[in-house]
Amino acid sequence: MKNPTKTPPEITHNSIAISLMGANRVGLVEGFTKAIRDCGCMIGDSRMTVLGDRFAMLLLLTGTWDAIAKIESMLPRLENQLQIKALSQRSEPRKRHTNMMPYAIEVVAVDRAGIVHEIAQFFTQREIGVEDLYSGTYTAAHTGTPMFSLHMTIGVPTDLSIAGLRGEFMDFCDHLNLDAIMEPVK
Repeated sequence: MKNPTKTPPEITHNSIAISLMGANRVGLVEGFTKAIRDCGCMIGDSRMTVLGDRFAMLLLLTGTWDAIAKIESMLPRLENQLQIKALSQRSEPRKRHTNMMPYAIEVVAVDRAGIVHEIAQFFTQREIGVEDLYSGTYTAAHTGTPMFSLHMTIGVPTDLSIAGLRGEFMDFCDHLNLDAIMEPVK
């Protein structure tokens, strides 16, 4: 007699990270997500955006080993069918660090070359990793000045002085004429 309280064996999920880019057009997201569904994969994390006249997708797909293998083998055909370029790599589950606090960084400035690098360098020198980053440009409403905005999430080690880090970052931004905010992610 079978034990009715026995749980079924756990299905192991594998992951694949995929980056896609193609001409921005209606139906691109639908076409690729249909292939994902048909292979039996699930979309975990994703980012999709228009960059100039291109549409870019970053996706982390999960599924059984055969579902991941199926989407992997379909990529060359999907590149031709959807007129995209794709890059994929198998991925391991993300390691969560319990000794990190997520902080959001917001920066606005007159647009110029090097802002992203300077901010990334500031945090790299302090061994603080970037978890997420997106930026954009726009024209100031009344003056027409080209502007830059950045949002990033960083992982701050719990043994680091937040007040000290925030003070250093604000001094750094003042020196570069960047308007910035650093606050905990809620």
